[in-house]
Amino acid sequence: MGEALLAVMGGMIKYLSDTLSTEQIVFFRNAAGLVILAPLVLQQGRKLLHTQVWHWHLMRGLVGVSAMYCYFWALGHMPLTEAFLVKLSSPFFMPLIGLLWLGERAGRYSLLAVAVGFAGVACILRPDDSTFTFIALVALLGAFLAALAKVTIRRMSATESSQTIVFYFGLIAAIVSAPGAALNWQPVPNDMWGWILLLGLVATVGQLLLTRAYRIAPTGKVGVYAYSAVLYGAVMGWYFWDELPLWTTWLGATLIVSAGLLNLYQPKSKH
Repeated sequence: MGEALLAVMGGMIKYLSDTLSTEQIVFFRNAAGLVILAPLVLQQGRKLLHTQVWHWHLMRGLVGVSAMYCYFWALGHMPLTEAFLVKLSSPFFMPLIGLLWLGERAGRYSLLAVAVGFAGVACILRPDDSTFTFIALVALLGAFLAALAKVTIRRMSATESSQTIVFYFGLIAAIVSAPGAALNWQPVPNDMWGWILLLGLVATVGQLLLTRAYRIAPTGKVGVYAYSAVLYGAVMGWYFWDELPLWTTWLGATLIVSAGLLNLYQPKSKH
């Protein structure tokens, strides 16, 4: 569900990119998210704001907002489906980061699922043609940074709630992105404000769901389900932007679905 909401967020960002700068969208996404979280902050107060790991929140905020800049810019400069697909390389990095940083050893079925899923992404991207442009490389950098941010969530899971993690990310990201938005300001039409608030709602709820998932499950286990976003992206790209997937896209989607099913399979342990 979290990935589905973030896929919808991607479509909304692409729509807003026709009118607003990337810097504005990054700022509005985080500022609107804080507005959505305001009732929760008022309700929980000090309990929500209390943290023992400021340094991890700062790292997660800086890495996450950097990933956001890369991804949002790519969404505004390449087809929606392609942007989603480049972003889907993120789970490929996560088991490696989880192993080197957290000492998490993913099971062989999880690793095989990631390999199959990444093969599907590579099939759709068709690396032998012009897909791997500078824009795609920026999106790929964003995917790596997003993976690092998600593993940071896992690092904080022992002491921080999902709401606390999301709140401090929104706060740090809004502060960091404000100067860029001011320097690259574009007039905001009146009918865009509703979209901006909806963007904050969809992004915040999706992030809360994903943050909870990364807190309660191993990084590599959750990460492979990010591949499901390609299905949402393909539908939105076809319906709103007349993007018709090629046969390689359907082949890649088959591999991605297979990866998700493989990840669900857990052999019974032998006693």
